[in-house]
Amino acid sequence: MRPDDWYSTQDLTAFLAHAGGFLRSRPDLHTVPLTVTETLRTNGLRAYGGEAPVFGALELDGQVRAAYFRTPPYHLNVTPLTPEEADSLAAHLVSLDQVVPGVIAARETAEAFSAAWRRHAGARGAVGQRQRLYRLGNLTVPQPVPAGRARVVGPADRDRLTRWHAEFVEAVGHVAARDAGAWADSRISYGGVTFWEGEDGTPLAMAGVTPEVAGQVRVAPVYTPAPLRGRGYAGAVTAAVTRAVLGSGVREVLLFTDLDNPTSNGLYQRIGYRAVADFATYDFR
Repeated sequence: MRPDDWYSTQDLTAFLAHAGGFLRSRPDLHTVPLTVTETLRTNGLRAYGGEAPVFGALELDGQVRAAYFRTPPYHLNVTPLTPEEADSLAAHLVSLDQVVPGVIAARETAEAFSAAWRRHAGARGAVGQRQRLYRLGNLTVPQPVPAGRARVVGPADRDRLTRWHAEFVEAVGHVAARDAGAWADSRISYGGVTFWEGEDGTPLAMAGVTPEVAGQVRVAPVYTPAPLRGRGYAGAVTAAVTRAVLGSGVREVLLFTDLDNPTSNGLYQRIGYRAVADFATYDFR
């Protein structure tokens, strides 16, 4: 396998024409590239800020076998690869003088690419976060359900939504991919966040959903302010948005969890989510 078996472009339309069918062939494992490219397609190539994104695909015998994207200055995101494919991708990116601050991929792929990047670029990788991808099986509402109700956010909720998104990003240790206000505006535009509010109308927790693409929707983010945790609000709002997604006709409902957070992993399994694959983030030093 050669580095020039990889195709690279900054043209999103050309990339989707080339690799869109491959991405849609496994909407669960490819949920992040599917949702990110859909956001870029609908909101513009600078929807995530920074420089223009870069896209690529591996083609062998006339068929796309893998794909990657990067929205600078953030990490490279790669679909599952064999060790040989990971090595050829690292060589390909080095030949293009691409800056790669890290990688996000299925665990084995992230490990293989990190090793390949060290061989070709001389940068050592360190594990940044371990995640697990879940798919909904049979929805079960966790009991007891706390007092209150679910409500889809609207324009009047923008300030709180912006603040909570910033707090969520800080709490999980991520770097925000988009300005919190722009993120809030985008989610409000399609009803992409639901609050669990108390009987007096006070918002207590939130759960978001990505737009439907390739028959799948991902629940993200789920957040409860620290003083309100441990009261069942996250489970209630997650079950509520999951039920709403199912009611819209979508049957592939996904979410990611931090493997270092046993509370959230246990909660989502009680709701009915089942493990699909483990993912890892590597930061390159």
